[in-house]
Amino acid sequence: MKIIAKTMVLSLFFSACFLFIEVSDGFSEEYESLKGLQSIKAVFDVRTGNLKAAASMLNLIYDTYKDKSITAVTKKPDFAILFSGPAVKFVSKNWEGFALKEQKDLDRIAVKIATMSKEGIKLEICAIAAKVFHVEASSILPGIKHVHNGWISLIGYQSKGYSLIPVY
Repeated sequence: MKIIAKTMVLSLFFSACFLFIEVSDGFSEEYESLKGLQSIKAVFDVRTGNLKAAASMLNLIYDTYKDKSITAVTKKPDFAILFSGPAVKFVSKNWEGFALKEQKDLDRIAVKIATMSKEGIKLEICAIAAKVFHVEASSILPGIKHVHNGWISLIGYQSKGYSLIPVY
């Protein structure tokens, strides 16, 4: 009886492994939606108030920028990121009010911002949101352009054919 139980457990384990391999291979297939495109233009509207989510989403945006499916369409995709809402607090050099354990995520964001800026990803911050959330303009990380009204910037990007990606 113990042998049958072990055999069943092993069988289920290997079946799950093969299922995972099959699913993983499905993710590497070409994206039908990218066929025929000559360029990629996207604007990311980052306004999440969750620090960990913001850090993770910036990593995902950068990974998307570097993804081979995207770079197969165009070697240099045209990405822009607009920080508005509570997310403006996470792109400031002023970490006052953040717990010590949160500063690791703030540092990850600062490093990713610097990397993305060097890569040519456009970075903007809404000055209205910065004022509402008491973020001093002089404290904004280098490489981030200040725009008065982030919505106007988003309207401009979309009018120029950028796909809007909300990051709430």
